[in-house]
Amino acid sequence: MRHALELVAVSPGIGGVLLRGERGTAKSTIARSLAALLPAGSMRTLALGATEDRVLGGLDLEATLADGTPRLMPGLLAEADGGICYIDEVNLLDDHLVDLVLDAAASGLVRVEREGLSASRRAAFSLVGTMNPEEGALRPQLLDRFGLCVDVRGETDPAARVEVIRRRLAFDADPDAFIARWATGEEALAERLREARALVARVELPQPVNDLIVDLCRRAACAGHRADVVMAGAARAEAALDGRPVATAGDVEAVAELVLAHRRRAAPPPGAPPAPAPQDPDRPGEDAPGGRPDGPEPGPGRGRDREGRGPEHGPAPDRTAEIGEPFAVRELRLGADRVPRTGSGRRQETVSADGHGHYVTARPTGDAHHLALDATLRAAAPHQRDRRAGLGPGDPRLELALIVEPDDWRRAERTTQVGSAVILVVDASGSMGARGRMVASKGAVLSLLLDSYVRRDLVALVAFRGAGAEVLVPPTASVELAERQLRRMPVGGRTPLSSGLVAADGLAAALRRTNPGQRQIIIVVTDGRANVGLDGGVSRGAQDEALAVAARLAGNGCTWLVVDTEHPTGRRTRAAAGLAAALGVRRLSVEELRADELADLARTARRDSTTVETPTPLARS
Repeated sequence: MRHALELVAVSPGIGGVLLRGERGTAKSTIARSLAALLPAGSMRTLALGATEDRVLGGLDLEATLADGTPRLMPGLLAEADGGICYIDEVNLLDDHLVDLVLDAAASGLVRVEREGLSASRRAAFSLVGTMNPEEGALRPQLLDRFGLCVDVRGETDPAARVEVIRRRLAFDADPDAFIARWATGEEALAERLREARALVARVELPQPVNDLIVDLCRRAACAGHRADVVMAGAARAEAALDGRPVATAGDVEAVAELVLAHRRRAAPPPGAPPAPAPQDPDRPGEDAPGGRPDGPEPGPGRGRDREGRGPEHGPAPDRTAEIGEPFAVRELRLGADRVPRTGSGRRQETVSADGHGHYVTARPTGDAHHLALDATLRAAAPHQRDRRAGLGPGDPRLELALIVEPDDWRRAERTTQVGSAVILVVDASGSMGARGRMVASKGAVLSLLLDSYVRRDLVALVAFRGAGAEVLVPPTASVELAERQLRRMPVGGRTPLSSGLVAADGLAAALRRTNPGQRQIIIVVTDGRANVGLDGGVSRGAQDEALAVAARLAGNGCTWLVVDTEHPTGRRTRAAAGLAAALGVRRLSVEELRADELADLARTARRDSTTVETPTPLARS
């Protein structure tokens, strides 16, 4: 942690350092101690409730009123020039503010455009962000923009933990004596940092060092080129800290993990041949008894049907599949939420309906309700001289400190984070048990449940199989209960997709009646193929019925998402894509739910080794 902070102190253009770790590991303490060693000797803390005006700067109301000419006031980033800009719990800060801060940290400039004025100010600060991953993840796009990343953990060595206690007690007993004890070492470190900052711009990167940087980033499968550029800057800072004008391979190795920790992706070895396409789990292959590679699918009375039933032995017994390995779920882009809502949570940022929440901007309004006082005063300030000049003698408005007209009114727009009710609708029919598809699907569902827990959502679990659908878990805040039911959920029988959709809609309708401000998200985990109608009977028209039901439910006020469980390299029917189209929503495969970008590599490999199939007519009777 100290190493990363020293690098950023020497070369702020690296892009800052993100400290990820559990509570009570002195992340903020060490950041504050570093601030005293920097040229400005100061640290500015960006609070979670900060507005864009406070961060970037805005109209200086006092100066503008004094002379009638708009004047800009520096924001927090400009005030941090030469020091540290510290963001605690950066993962909870509004994304657009994080973006602005990262832009300024990388460029050393902050650009302000407010009230018709435009200006640029120097903002060469060292950025330090901290976060506890248990409280929510930082979007991958923003995570990548932090130059360095350190995973901070508490000491496990008993002797080191005892030393932490001793030093804390010594500081509490006599702070001045404690500071004096370490003053010499801090002065030496401050001088070392000053010399390194003066040298870093002149440090050279020989070609072999550049080649090593590129090789390390390629082997880590980093997206884009930011990792290469940051590693080069960090290697120069490392050499400058050591007082050398030329960076070496050792400098690169010293900083590599700090650069790659949050960017590394698992990737197949270079030159590895694509994996052979596995046999279609729903169709016997050449080596299966009686199998034919290109023959028609067996129907009733010929071999076993799709749900695992034989012609003479009746339905196969139900099975209970294991749960696959859970994974971090990507940020689900579920569409903008323009409906004013109330409540709490972390799933969705939405417009506040009750005037509470984070004040993000102000807009002109003709209604004096919920006015943004600061924005209204700023809008009125430049017109004061003209307005007073237009008033006649004795006009009572001459006594006012500020003349505000209705054209100056600005309404405060506030946003708040709200939770949602996430209804997971899982296909538990017999075909899902083939080739481990239910294992992978259960892993995806568990991952969605854990993601809902972090975002403080209610969760519900609906399974459909056999002749109908069943609500396994009514809406609850207990993810543990939902996980227990998921583990026990059997697999077998036919596919009543329509019943699953209708059951989910019924749950959502009940939730809307009890909590009108809540958002319902229905995630359907299925391959999209149906063979049982709403009446519970096997039907060749079940597929068309399911699509008709989906089209009717598309306007029910819920947010839908389809997770396609169809095997990626088997025979593609694209039935889930048809279901998503009927609902008017996105379709994601199980692998596309993952937060990392490995899925992109896998999809590219498949495109190179397979051909795209057109949708196949469905008849699951």
